[in-house]
Amino acid sequence: MEKNILNSLISVLIPAYNHEKYVEETIKSIISQSYKNIELIIVDDGSQDNTFNKIMELEKQCKERFANVIFTRKENEGIIKTLNFALEKATGEYIYLIASDDIAEKNAIETLYNFLSNNQEYALVVGDNYIIDELGQKCYWDLCRNNIYDLEKAKYKTFGDYLKKARKDINFNSIQFGNYRSLVKGNYIPNGYLIRKSIIDQIGGYSEKAPLEDYYLMLQISKIAKLRYIDIPLFNYRWHSNNTIKNSEKMHKYTLTTLKYEKQFWVNNKFYDLLLSDELYNLKFRIKSMIKVLLSTVGILKK
Repeated sequence: MEKNILNSLISVLIPAYNHEKYVEETIKSIISQSYKNIELIIVDDGSQDNTFNKIMELEKQCKERFANVIFTRKENEGIIKTLNFALEKATGEYIYLIASDDIAEKNAIETLYNFLSNNQEYALVVGDNYIIDELGQKCYWDLCRNNIYDLEKAKYKTFGDYLKKARKDINFNSIQFGNYRSLVKGNYIPNGYLIRKSIIDQIGGYSEKAPLEDYYLMLQISKIAKLRYIDIPLFNYRWHSNNTIKNSEKMHKYTLTTLKYEKQFWVNNKFYDLLLSDELYNLKFRIKSMIKVLLSTVGILKK
């Protein structure tokens, strides 16, 4: 396949771990992208199944398709070190992140690139997400976010639909989308975003002190640049039994730890209203123990 180098190089990063059933489909969705000038970086984080072998089966095809290909395997260190490791190897002007069980729509990267390349004040752009099941079949969610297949009975038709209804305080199609004061109440950025690498370099990548890595990144970007939502499904978010987000106890802990890490920024910038307002406690998954910890944090800050 002829490689188009007229447009900016985009680094697609795929952190992979124990996704032997899905990773091939993920890679093929990047191979099929309408945007041509791509480097593909896949880092296997010490998978214990056949994930890395599945990746290597596509090496020849990927080397023919992409401007640059890096497939590597390391010991298991977790998602944050894996992402930072991949970022160090990235040479593109833009970064596109996709988990090793998700699927990008064919025009995803091209659509996102066309926006960012023409709107310099924005650092991140993202589209809506279809929901797919373990077999890759499109589905919807009922009220409890269980997969269903009858559109007429669906409470949420896409991931974006769910996020909009969960965060009715945000107009997704306005400049309000992705501002810091709204994000500190909870992350509502869908998957499949394109980011300027210069912004990530300015932030310094991911922090191991903030375990909810995507939420941390959104908070940091929103402090220095704008984020944009495109109301078109450009991504397929796989909702299956092993999704980390389904472990509510772990998600509560990770969110609280990430927010506590942010508290010094609030203090330095005198954002006490963020700590004290009722709005801070409107996160959908807030539980009483989290409120108590945050209130104790406020008490510490006042001393």
